[in-house]
Amino acid sequence: MQNQQFFKRSRFYLLTLLSITFLASCSLPKLPQNRENTTPEPLVNPITQSDRLVDINPTDPNFVVTAVQKVGSAVVRINAARTVSRQTPNEFDDPRMGRFFGSAPSSKRVERGTGSGFIVNANGQILTNSHVVNGADTVSVTLKDGRTFKGEVLGEDPVTDVAVIKIEANDLPIIPIGNSDGLRPGEWVIAIGNPLGLDNTVTAGIVSATDRSSSDIGVSDKRVGFIQTDAAINPGNSGGPLLNARGEVIGMNTAIISGAQGLGFAIPINTVQGISQQIITKGKVEHAYLGVQMLTLTPEVKEQLNTQSRGRIRIEAEKGILLVRVVPNSPADDAGLQAGDVVQSINNQPVTKTEQVQQLVESSNVGSQLKMKIQRGQKIEQVSVKLESLPTARDRS
Repeated sequence: MQNQQFFKRSRFYLLTLLSITFLASCSLPKLPQNRENTTPEPLVNPITQSDRLVDINPTDPNFVVTAVQKVGSAVVRINAARTVSRQTPNEFDDPRMGRFFGSAPSSKRVERGTGSGFIVNANGQILTNSHVVNGADTVSVTLKDGRTFKGEVLGEDPVTDVAVIKIEANDLPIIPIGNSDGLRPGEWVIAIGNPLGLDNTVTAGIVSATDRSSSDIGVSDKRVGFIQTDAAINPGNSGGPLLNARGEVIGMNTAIISGAQGLGFAIPINTVQGISQQIITKGKVEHAYLGVQMLTLTPEVKEQLNTQSRGRIRIEAEKGILLVRVVPNSPADDAGLQAGDVVQSINNQPVTKTEQVQQLVESSNVGSQLKMKIQRGQKIEQVSVKLESLPTARDRS
């Protein structure tokens, strides 16, 4: 099971084109202070910006051309850089050498990455992926017309991989916001971005599937139901728009599975909008936190676990959500949940897949209560869990 999970994770790649890959331990950019006391500029609402909507006929055989001509100028290239320090050479790590030469000298190098983004407000608000700008010291934004601006990262959310950038400019072209709810496999989609440094690249395809869970594609740390598409996307497409046939953005391109063809993934725009609005109004995003590692219980899983445990633990439930681990000092731990418990329902709603639990937690507010029905051995118990805010990487360290 662990090997399978590792194999799935190893094939999954975020799409930022990096000369040297940004480290996962990068610190987050500092967020502007006292943002609560300012009046934020809202993201473009297509209902109130009807004069900017794209008049495209999806039955036109050249609808892709029309869409790109209308909204392509609102797609940008994002260059991010950060400086890292390291000690060189390795020989100085030898204590015997240290006696003569002292501590190892430090050197600095600049790591650079390139991604995509799209303008959603005429006054310079741009959406992109969190992993495009994560840990960056400097960010620059280049428009299709060649103008380049210094970008300010208003905030980012690694959990959903969404970030908001602001540039000082006015009367910019924008992309109309569509609706990602109700997307159906087979619908036409268009991707625009800067793959492998090739600016303003356009590809087209269809929606291959919707609501692909993070565990489906090996990124269980993300809380997103992805849109799957066969429109060609590559490193450097990260943060670029996925458009519908009307030229409205319905997703943000974010990932591919290495070694496969026609397997690209985008974050639904409705999710992107909700997260970006929190970033703009609060400077941060809060996610509800339960604190468990879990597994969908099936007859095969039950038999395997009972056999391998050699009597140390006995799973009696036939289906539900098996808690594999409870994080110490987490809300689940405080409520008395234990490894080996099988969750049968949450708030009177039966749960049979881990994705259902993730969705219920994500849709709940921090501080709210989840009433769980669990089976522990042969006993049925009721447990109430008060959700807390998801700790940041810095908090966990």
